Amino acid sequence: MCGITGILNLTEPNLISIDVIAKMSGYLNHRGPNESGLYIDDWIGIAQTRLSIIDLTSGTQPIHNEDKTLWIVFNGEIYNYIELKNSLIKLGHKFYTNTDTEIILHLYEEKQENCLHMLNGQFAFTIWDSVNRKIFIARDRVGKKPLYYTVCGNQFIFASEIKAIFANNKVKRKLDHKAMDQVFTFWTTLPGRTSFKDIKELPAGSYLSIIGNQVLVKQYWDFDFALPNELTNYNSNEITSYSKELLIDSIGIRLRADVPVGCYLSGGLDSSGITTLVKNNFNNQLNTFGIRFEDIDFDEGQYQKEMVSKLHVEHKEILATNKNIGELVPEVIWFTEIPLLRLSPVPLYMLSELVNQSGFRVVLTGEGADEIFGGYNIFRETLIRSFWAKYPNSTMRPRLLEKLYPYIFKDKRSKATLNSFFKVGIDQPDTPFFSHLIRWNNTARIKRFFSENITTSMQDYDTLLELKDNLPEKFNKWDALSKAQYLEMKIFMSDYLLSSQGDRVAMAHSLEIRMPYLDYRLIEFMGKVPSYLKIRGLNEKFILKKIYKDILPQSILNRPKHPYRAPIKNSLLNKNLQYVDYYLSDEKLKSYNLFNHSMVKILKDKLTRAENSSEFDNMALVGILTTQILNDRFIENFDTHKIKPSTFDIVFDRRSVTKYDYRSK
Repeated sequence: MCGITGILNLTEPNLISIDVIAKMSGYLNHRGPNESGLYIDDWIGIAQTRLSIIDLTSGTQPIHNEDKTLWIVFNGEIYNYIELKNSLIKLGHKFYTNTDTEIILHLYEEKQENCLHMLNGQFAFTIWDSVNRKIFIARDRVGKKPLYYTVCGNQFIFASEIKAIFANNKVKRKLDHKAMDQVFTFWTTLPGRTSFKDIKELPAGSYLSIIGNQVLVKQYWDFDFALPNELTNYNSNEITSYSKELLIDSIGIRLRADVPVGCYLSGGLDSSGITTLVKNNFNNQLNTFGIRFEDIDFDEGQYQKEMVSKLHVEHKEILATNKNIGELVPEVIWFTEIPLLRLSPVPLYMLSELVNQSGFRVVLTGEGADEIFGGYNIFRETLIRSFWAKYPNSTMRPRLLEKLYPYIFKDKRSKATLNSFFKVGIDQPDTPFFSHLIRWNNTARIKRFFSENITTSMQDYDTLLELKDNLPEKFNKWDALSKAQYLEMKIFMSDYLLSSQGDRVAMAHSLEIRMPYLDYRLIEFMGKVPSYLKIRGLNEKFILKKIYKDILPQSILNRPKHPYRAPIKNSLLNKNLQYVDYYLSDEKLKSYNLFNHSMVKILKDKLTRAENSSEFDNMALVGILTTQILNDRFIENFDTHKIKPSTFDIVFDRRSVTKYDYRSK
C-alpha cells in the first residue's frame, strides 16, 4: 500500500518543480513510510511513497518496463500477480523485480485498458507512456483505493488524498455546497464528487486517460444483478458450496505477502467466519485484533472472547473510551477529508494504530458481507414494505416489523410511530429509491440547519435527480432487493464504508486492509443468485450462514445483528472538549457561514440537557461539528500544517534541461 501523486503538463513541456512534488508527496508519508521515489521529465512528474508488503528489497517505485518507455506508480495489491506473471513470462516479458506492480505494466503493454479485467485486487495506479505522451489512471472495481484529481491552469494534478493536491499552492480550496447536500442525504458524496469544489474523485471501476488536454473518464465495471432469465439454476446447496470455494480462494490469495497478515475480529458473523477459515485452512499462528467499548451498549467483547477461546488465536484489543473517541475526532477528519454523520471511524482509527504498533502492516476484515449476501436491516425492510405494497390490508404487517425490531416495539406508541415511519412511500413500490428514500429523507432533515447562504445556493439543485440520472440501464428491471443492494454498495459501501471507515483510518497508521468478501468473482456470482436465497423469509445472509453452519458456534451464527456504531453524545458533550465549544461557538458558526448559529445553539443545549438523545439529533451534531472542523483544517488554516517533504530514495530525472540539481539521500 502506498500514496501516489503527480503533475502533468497538458499543453506544452514545462518545468515541473521537484520541490512541489516532494511537498505533495510529503502529505502522503503516512500511506508509505518505508521509501519513496520519483520520475520526472519535461511533461510529467510522478511520485510514490511506499508501504512495503511484497518484494521488500527491490520494489522501489516508479517502476519501468524493459526499454524504460512506460512508468508506473501504484497504490494497492494485485492478488493474482503470480498467475499473471507466469503467463507474461511465456509471452516473452522480462522482469527486474518480484513485485505485483511490475505485472500491471507488462499486462498494460499486452492489453492496454483491457488489462483491468484481468486484475484481481485493490488498486489505484498511474501509467505514463513517455513516447506517446499518454497517461492512463485506473481504480479498482469496488473502490477500495482512492484517487483524486483536478485541472489547474494547464496542469493535471492527482494524488491518493486531497491534502496532497492542496499542498500545491496553485490549487484553490473551497467547500462544495452540492457535496454538503449529498453528505447530508447519503452520508457521503455521489461517485465522482468530493467535499471540495473542482476536486474530483475517479469513480470506482473506472479509468481515466487524457487526449490532448481533455480528461476522459470511462467506467469498465459496475455492480450487476441478473434478470429472471439470467439467474443461476444452482440449488441452495450448490450455491453454498461454490460460494465457499470462491471465498476460501479469495482468502488464500489475500494472504500473499512478505510480511505477517492478521485479522480483525469483532465477534460478529462476518469477521468470525473469515478468521475461522484463515485459522482452519492457512495459518495456525494467527493474530487477531478487536475493539472494546467503555459503553456497554456498543461492546461485543463477550463474542470476541468466545471466538478467541475457540480458535486459540493471539488476540489484542483496544478499549475505545468515550473520552478517547471525543478527543480524536479532529484528527480523524484530517484523514477522512469529508464530514461524518457517525463517529464509527474513530475507534477503527484507534484499532489501526494498535495493529501498527503490534508490528503488522496487513489485516483481513469482514467488510462487504452484508452488502453482497444480504445482511442489512434496510434490505429486510425493503422486502417487508414490498409485501405491504402488494397486500396493504394484511394483518401480518405489524408482526413482521416486531420480528425485525423487537427492541423498539415495546409499547403502543412506538408501534404506531414505526408503522407510520415505514408506511411512507408504500404506495410507490416501483420508484427507483423505494428501499432507501425513507432513510435518506430522514437524514436530509439535518439540512434544516444549513445557513441561508447554503440553502439559497442549493435551491435549484436536486441530489436525488443527479443520482437517478446515473443509474445503470438495467436498474428498473431488477427486483426490490437487487435495487436496494446496488444503492447500498454503490454509494454507502464504496464511498463511505471503504473510505472513511476503511482505507482512510487504516492507512493513517500505515495499515493495509484486505476484504475477502469483496473479491469481484464472489460479487459477480452472488449477483446471479435469486434474492429469496439471500434473505430466506426474514433470515438474512442465508447462504453465508450455510457456509459457516458447521464451523462457527451457534451463539455466533444465530446472534442478533449488532450494527457497528460508536457513542456520540457521551463522547462529544460530556467531556468538556474545548474544540467542540470552539467550532460550535456563535463566532465560528457565523464566520464560516455554513450553518444557522441559532439553531445549532438550540440543538447543543437540547443534547446537553437531555438524558437520552435521538438518532437524528446525534447525527446532526456530528455532521455540523465535523463540517466545521473540515472547513477549518482544509480551507481556513490548511497552510498552518507543517509536513516534512519527501526525500526521494530514487529519482529518474529525464528532463531535457535541468534547471536545478536534486540529490536523493
